Amino acid sequence: MKILVAVKRVVDANVKVRVKPDNSDVELNNVKMAINPFCEIAIEEAIRLKESGVASEVVVVSAGSNECQEQLRTALALGADRAIQIATDETLQPLAIAKLLNAVVEREQPGLVIMGKQSIDGDNNQTGQMLAALSGMPQGTFASEVKLEGEELLVTREVDGGLQQVGLKLPALVTTDLRLNEPRYASLPNIMKAKRKPLAQLTPDDLGVDVTPRLTTLKVSNPPERAAGTMVSTVSELVEKLKTEAGVL
Repeated sequence: MKILVAVKRVVDANVKVRVKPDNSDVELNNVKMAINPFCEIAIEEAIRLKESGVASEVVVVSAGSNECQEQLRTALALGADRAIQIATDETLQPLAIAKLLNAVVEREQPGLVIMGKQSIDGDNNQTGQMLAALSGMPQGTFASEVKLEGEELLVTREVDGGLQQVGLKLPALVTTDLRLNEPRYASLPNIMKAKRKPLAQLTPDDLGVDVTPRLTTLKVSNPPERAAGTMVSTVSELVEKLKTEAGVL
């Protein structure tokens, strides 16, 4: 079985994000970039499935400028077999990414698609569900455990009420949650080997997808500073402030 894993280039999770002075976007110049943490979990799960004999090949795909090749090479160093870059300098929105990935799915015909439940930059949590709808694949979102039993993929999902297990017929799509696994680090020998692994380039035109943005960003700003707290001496004073100042009672 072939597994396709979607990878996104984002600002490193340890970097404090800064807004541009003109409030047009987030500052990305001279900022450390990395694989989206949820995508790292997706890569790790795909590699584990390959190591257990469930999968025969792991293919990683990312859409963006040539800079995203760095993250694709990292995924190859972690154990993926080959990579696909959908080369574009356009700012891609979730629907456009889902359409691009759907076109790659049609070309590659994977038995399983694994991707992070969301990216830490946009936090939209939309692309996986959109891809499942476009491709017609059953989906298991927010996965904390994935197990193949016969022809059925059992996915344990994290939901508000606890855990839910769903059975999916392959081909299927899974989006990963934090508790699914602990991603590994790439070793130096594997980093060197990754330079020789195949990395193919496609364009949105090759895939017949229009990536024109449908949403317009009006303004990007920092969240408001939290006001200092107020000390109260009695419960009655607290209740009074909650009534008159906070308006919550």
